[in-house]
Amino acid sequence: MMKAASAKTTSAKAASAKTVALKPGPAVADDVPVIALNLAPGKLSPAMTAYFKKCQDKLGFVPNVLLAYAFDNTKLETFAALYNDLMLGESGLSKLEREMIAVAVSSQNRCYYCLTAHGAAVRQYSGNPMLGEHLVMNYRVARLNKRQRAMLDFAVKLTASPWSVEEGDRERLRRAAFSDRDIWDISAIVGFFNMSNRVASATDMRPNPVYHKQAR
Repeated sequence: MMKAASAKTTSAKAASAKTVALKPGPAVADDVPVIALNLAPGKLSPAMTAYFKKCQDKLGFVPNVLLAYAFDNTKLETFAALYNDLMLGESGLSKLEREMIAVAVSSQNRCYYCLTAHGAAVRQYSGNPMLGEHLVMNYRVARLNKRQRAMLDFAVKLTASPWSVEEGDRERLRRAAFSDRDIWDISAIVGFFNMSNRVASATDMRPNPVYHKQAR
């Protein structure tokens, strides 16, 4: 999550004295600039400046999706708050399950950014590089348990044909030991990544190159 991405300026040049220095890390020619829109950097709030620093300290880089939203601090804060609530907040879904949903949805939408970033997260959380690759390519070839398969079947159906979801689909999730609150969380994550996929595709958002090497 990163900069007010400009096609002609680097984030370091664009950042003002009151804006945190944005360091996307080493990039290869195919993955720069971060987005295809020429948006001037906005002024980050103290909270977002601290958040970027936390990302830099903890991860070693600021995710490019944050940089892409940083042209407007309000949009950045809203995006980050919703992402953190859905993916890291309290839920009956594990963090791995949430990342699996992100990848299955992004695979359906062929979103380069999200498949790269969240495929890496699945590899990390699961300790299974093959699982990450399977979900990116086609979740149906992965060795999934009944709960995981029901969850991803629902996520993909809600992505591909949301009008066709009916009570039988929710009941299949209940039989796989998901509570009604879990079904809400699955649905919210599916909705969030369908939105994110579309924004990423519309702007040609490029992932941090470091994701390609993680947990291989």
